[in-house]
Amino acid sequence: MDRDFDTVRGSPPGILLIRSIRGKDWRFSTYRYVVLFVTFVAYASYHASRKPSSIVKSVLYPEPTNKDNGLVLPWLGQFSIKTVSGGNESHHHHHHRLRDKGWAPFNTKDGTSKLGEIDVAFLACYSLGMYAAGHLGDRLDLRLFLTCGMIGSGVFVALFGMGYFWNIHVFGFYLGMQMVAGLFQATGWPSVVAVIGNWFGKGKRGLIMGIWNAHTSVGNISGSLLAASVLDYGWGWCFIVPGAFIALAGVLVFLFLPAYPEDIGFSSPHGSAASLEAVPNDDEANMGKGIGVESETNIPRAGSVSRTGVGLLEACTIPGVIPFALCLFFAKLVAYTFLYWLPFYLSQTEIGGEYVSVKSAGNLSTLFDVGGIVGGILAGYISDKLNARATTAACFMYAAIPAMLLYRRYGSISHNINIVLMMIAGLFINGPYALITTAVSADLGTHSSLRGDSRALATVTAIIDGTGSVGAAFGPLLTGFLSTKGWDAVFVMLMVCALIAGLLLSRLVISEISEKTCKPSVSSGRRSFGAPASQPLLSDQR
Repeated sequence: MDRDFDTVRGSPPGILLIRSIRGKDWRFSTYRYVVLFVTFVAYASYHASRKPSSIVKSVLYPEPTNKDNGLVLPWLGQFSIKTVSGGNESHHHHHHRLRDKGWAPFNTKDGTSKLGEIDVAFLACYSLGMYAAGHLGDRLDLRLFLTCGMIGSGVFVALFGMGYFWNIHVFGFYLGMQMVAGLFQATGWPSVVAVIGNWFGKGKRGLIMGIWNAHTSVGNISGSLLAASVLDYGWGWCFIVPGAFIALAGVLVFLFLPAYPEDIGFSSPHGSAASLEAVPNDDEANMGKGIGVESETNIPRAGSVSRTGVGLLEACTIPGVIPFALCLFFAKLVAYTFLYWLPFYLSQTEIGGEYVSVKSAGNLSTLFDVGGIVGGILAGYISDKLNARATTAACFMYAAIPAMLLYRRYGSISHNINIVLMMIAGLFINGPYALITTAVSADLGTHSSLRGDSRALATVTAIIDGTGSVGAAFGPLLTGFLSTKGWDAVFVMLMVCALIAGLLLSRLVISEISEKTCKPSVSSGRRSFGAPASQPLLSDQR
């Protein structure tokens, strides 16, 4: 079995090394764990490197925030108010000497709008860059593409922080660094989902990806803690440390991430070379033994580096891509509005007859994320069991409407009620968002309508998530204007958006339900053992 392993191009060097030390190869399932772990760390580091700007804002623009101030400037709510869970408040007394100065060019009257512009620029480059990244990700070697994206992100995030040491006060410098960083950051998501999609067939994909999707929150929290811990040494370090962290994670990806099973001599769980999904559930066991691997190594191998990509327009024609992309636009709009404005909302409303401090508002708002993690896992699990992704996503979106209504109405009764209702809202809002960006994207990227061995994983993920990211930028912006009219207006907007998100999936839901009712044989026979290898597409139409 070792015969031609080392000649396989594109094998990660770290894995070759371990293989030569052990003298034998790992089982397929072991590689799956490695892939899950490395991609988890990779994407958590992407998120950690986006976080520092929100912590540093109060240092760059030192004016104490007035309540009305936050309402007028849409992007302020996101930052000045968000105190990070974990020891941020202890730093404030060190900063009285800095409080007065801030950091030019951000310490002037229009400092907040300058900070806002930087965020808009970052998000714009990020969502545009994503379409390009998906296009490239399906054509280039994903491992090298991801490595470059991560090291590039690290460099430009760190350069933003170097402005502190080089004493740079030119607005254009900071704007430029954030924009380039945004482009590099866009490489992350399409690539990571594509790698997971390559390794996991559709059977348990929803649950696995639901659990794996916790990297977002892990990254946010660790980024906040990292940045807050070095703030005392000068704000520049808040960017340099996470920048170094993502670059190191990039090296880890380079050494240990096999982007395609073929890269290390296994056949793919859904290529034309193998219809292994025809085997019930335990495909790991069969693949792990490396059955017939040598004989097929050369066939899929050729396709792995010089894969045929799929054009953006062609990817849009895959049934379901457009509805899910539009649904995510609204789902992400709701999710990000909560992410950015919840700390501010919490500090603005009476809970149990008293206002919470800005600090505890920041801590409290992380519980929304906790509910979100549970929601992602739950949505993935349910959609696997029912084998109906669209129906699950739509039901969660509809359920989010009463959840938000209850939170607005009864959240102010007491702390405990607020926390419970907040977590329930987080669960229903984040569930479909997590499901669509992960399992749905991976399913559509390996859709049966694709010809032959062509892959559209990264492209499809990019179309769906790129569209979603535009929504993510819109939500907090709109909230900035609406919150001047009162929070009820904001919640009405959020509920309308959740409703639209659910309705956009109606056609897919109807077709899923009719498929279940008309052809019961589909679900029972969808893993028939006798699926002939000569018709690999059948095994993909589950």
